[in-house]
Amino acid sequence: MIGAAILGYLLGAIPFGLLLTRAAGLGDIRAIGSGNIGATNVLRTGRRGLAAATLLLDAAKGAAAVLLGGWLAGTAGAAIGGLAATLGHLFPLWLRFKGGKGVATGLGALLAASPPTGAATALVWLLVAGLTRISSAGALAAAAASPILAWLIAGRTIGLMALAIALLIWARHHANIRRLLAGTEPRIGGRG
Repeated sequence: MIGAAILGYLLGAIPFGLLLTRAAGLGDIRAIGSGNIGATNVLRTGRRGLAAATLLLDAAKGAAAVLLGGWLAGTAGAAIGGLAATLGHLFPLWLRFKGGKGVATGLGALLAASPPTGAATALVWLLVAGLTRISSAGALAAAAASPILAWLIAGRTIGLMALAIALLIWARHHANIRRLLAGTEPRIGGRG
């Protein structure tokens, strides 16, 4: 279990958004938009390909942590690995514990732990984000739905992982929630 947690954290702490934008010559992603290292902020650079790559790589590290954790310690190890990867993305050691918001990494963990749960959660995000054109609204709705979906589809252990990840995502979106309530949250594709 400890191995699953350590590997999960180290995988999750890889800041793909920062690495990709620097490699593309765009500088430090933390200096633009929301200052976040995730795909939504990378999209604010106008580089859709980089944003898509960030999304996929952030999801892949969550999935890899679940698969490695499962290999090391079964379903409980998978759940610990997925949660640890999300924590690593949120609080990466090499960025002074200032990371992203965990949506893609958490979704990747869910997809690997229970593909039907992950697909249903992604569908919630797509529907809400598509209707509102607000990424954080989709993320918050998907996070809220994920523990229920996971519990019904995959059972208690994955349901608890989804609940812990959802609580972390909601906590990291506190500023977004305030802006949503005020009607000032940026739309998808906006630069602000």
